Amino acid sequence: MKLFDSHCHLTDEKFNEDREELIAKLQSEGVEKIVTAGYSLESSKESIKLAREYTFMYTTIGISPNDIPESKEEIDKEIIELKELYNKDKKIMAVGEIGLDYHWNMENKELQKYAFIKQIELANELDLPIQIHTREAVMDTLEILKNNKVSNGGIFHCCPLNRELVREGLKLGFYISFAGPITFKNSRNAEEIIKMVPDDKFLIETDSPYLAPEPKRGTRNDPRNVKYIIEKIAKEKEKTFEEIEDISYVNAKRIFKIQ
Repeated sequence: MKLFDSHCHLTDEKFNEDREELIAKLQSEGVEKIVTAGYSLESSKESIKLAREYTFMYTTIGISPNDIPESKEEIDKEIIELKELYNKDKKIMAVGEIGLDYHWNMENKELQKYAFIKQIELANELDLPIQIHTREAVMDTLEILKNNKVSNGGIFHCCPLNRELVREGLKLGFYISFAGPITFKNSRNAEEIIKMVPDDKFLIETDSPYLAPEPKRGTRNDPRNVKYIIEKIAKEKEKTFEEIEDISYVNAKRIFKIQ
């Protein structure tokens, strides 16, 4: 197998007890490349450190809407630090995860928007794509993307199964990244949305340790489980496992500019 997990969190504390042992197994079980994503200044630093240790691992830097500081001044300061991190490490493949999340916090909407826009500007400056986190904020997310130039494209990570988001995201040239929820038995719209996305515009990810796909739902997720997401996409697109595996691998290398 030739699997590419385009978004996971191997620095998460849920991996503390067996992180090295797990990573040592991945390549022998078909996981050829991994992007372990940052979501705060500190996690970005940890992800960079981890990615340096393994040739098949890459990383992203960013501040998620759930981890932004409490003022514009503090956001600006952290973004300067993110830029300094990039200048020291070329295994950073994107700015993310960044975006809007109104599920957990409705009170700081304007601050979330400010951080999102500022990090889009950072990605443009660094010549990197963006990885977008959006939850219960579809319209505001799309408005920002339509009104702020994104020079190097981007990815809707663990993309919500929302028709309008996917339709408009594709019009803007973004990639749609499928994760465990497309396999859930109660997942609405999954089959329709998988078919909506052209073959050259989808990625696969685990978002591990979260959102383990069926039949592993309820357990700690890890990058090996991307195979179950491939199986679901292959079924809906009426292609073989190997075809979806190859397509998603090539797509991920393209957006992340990996040779």
